[in-house]
This record gives sequence, structure tokens and C-alpha cells, in this order.
Amino acid sequence: MSRRIQWRKWPTPRRAVAGCGSAVRCSWGRWQCAAEAGAEASVPSDRRPSKGPKAPKPRPTPPKERSQDETSEGGERLHVRIARSGFCSRRAAEKVIADGRVTVNGQLVVEMGVKVQPDDEVAIDGMPITVAKQYTVLLNKPKGVVTTLSDPQGRPTIVRHLPDYGVPLKPVGRLDMDTEGLLLCTNDGELHARLSHPRYGIEKEYHAIVEGVPDEKAIEALRKGVFIEGRKTAPAKVEVIHAEPRSTSLKITIHEGRYRQVRLMCEAVGHPVISLRRTRYGPYTVKGMRPGEAILMGKKDVDALRKLVGLPPA
Repeated sequence: MSRRIQWRKWPTPRRAVAGCGSAVRCSWGRWQCAAEAGAEASVPSDRRPSKGPKAPKPRPTPPKERSQDETSEGGERLHVRIARSGFCSRRAAEKVIADGRVTVNGQLVVEMGVKVQPDDEVAIDGMPITVAKQYTVLLNKPKGVVTTLSDPQGRPTIVRHLPDYGVPLKPVGRLDMDTEGLLLCTNDGELHARLSHPRYGIEKEYHAIVEGVPDEKAIEALRKGVFIEGRKTAPAKVEVIHAEPRSTSLKITIHEGRYRQVRLMCEAVGHPVISLRRTRYGPYTVKGMRPGEAILMGKKDVDALRKLVGLPPA
């Protein structure tokens, strides 16, 4: 005859903590002081959590450096001087230096971070560069004018409509000869490079009159992107302003800068452009400007535009 064995729980002595009068019982049956339980719970475990994202490793914060342009005593970095001259952007200036094309007071410089003083002579490929006063102009380009500073065919250029400041003002992007509207021109090399780069996505708004009446399918295609010259355009904002039996007015907003892009987009959906006008560039509009009128932007507006593309104030 087998004898039934009665199992008993092994007694666990209660742990006392000085100054604590309350105790809680853990799930495994061990008595523990509430204060002790809270203290133990706050101790980080050496084990990795089984679930949840891995905490990122803290990155050391580099010491804050003083801007090289804060005082004239420290001078300015060489690549900044080159960019301010309008020769190229800062990034391109670094490559020009590394390629051994730059001299300072006749001495070849290939190291990054070299600082120059206002009276130092900087030359690229043996030609001295100068930092001229910077001008940024908004031009309401008229129809029948090419967006270049000179034209071998003798066609009228935007130069005849730009103020003469003694320095060439380069147009940012292009409007074809038959397109009118807002065009930005500047001799600020850094600003020109940033505004021309598609990475910064400055919005350009156009008022287009197209042939026929585009249906919803055509409008949606313009919004999502169409293939022109083997590449798909980025999504655009398209709004129907007014439709007539033979033509339609559209408001098209893009942030790319491909040549004749709006015209080619409309042709791709079967509605060629009859007339085209750029009405806005970034935060600036052509409203109130006469055809051929140029307006010099003030420092406040220029600094706001530079900030828009990640540049410090001029």
C-alpha cells in the first residue's frame, strides 16, 4: 500500500528592513519589503530586453567652434572667400583648393581651413578674384527675351532689363524666350548655387493657358508626374482656374527646374501650352510688377531667402 506524501512549502524567512512597516508578496511567494522592492526594481538589469528598440548609443558632442566670420581678426576661411566672389559654391571651392588651383599672396594652398585676411590676394589659376558687393534682383522677364547675358544670334537678352551695378547678375534657372514672368538674378555665388540645386526644392508657380480642356485623368497625371525626355517629373500641384471650349487656364506649381518643364508636361498629356507666365518664385510674386521691371531686393529679403536654403545672413 503506497503512502501519500504531502508536500509542504519550504518556509522562507521574512526579510526585515529598518524603518519599513509594510511588506508585499512577490509572485513566486517570497516576502519582500515594499521599499526594498521599489529599490530593487530601479536597479538596471544586466540582461538585454527581449523586446523593444535598442537604445541608441550617445554620440559625443563636439565643442562649439567660434564662427570664423565673427571678427576680422580671425579672418575668414579661404573657401568662403572664393564662394563670396561668385566663382563657385563653397563645396566646389573646396575641390578647387584641393586640386592645387588656388594661391594666397603668390603661395600655393591645398590645405582646408586656411584663413585669409581682407587684404590678402587670392588667385585661381593665376587670376586674382575679388569680392564685389552682392546684388539680388527680381525681374519680370517679358516675352521675346532670352534668359542669357549674351546671345550669339543677336536676340534681345535680359541684360537690357537689369540694372548696371558693374558686375554680371546671373539668372537662377531659365525661362524660355516665349515665357514671361518672375526671374531671380544675382551675383551671390553661394545663393545662386543653392537656389539652382533641386535638393532645396524652391517652388515655382506658373499660370498656363493650354489647348483644349484637360479631363481629370490628364490633371491627375500632371499631379503625379509624367515622363519627359526619359525621366519622370516630381509630383506637382495643379489647379484648374478657368475652362473654355477651346482652352483652359491652369495654375501649376513645381519645385524642379528642368528646362521647358511645364511646356513639356502639358504636351505629354495632350494639351500644348498657348501662353505661359511664371507668377511666383519661392515667397516672391510678380504681382504689381510691369513687364521688364527689375526690383533690387533689400538685405532683409535676401537674408530670408538665404535662410530658406540653409545659408547664413549675407
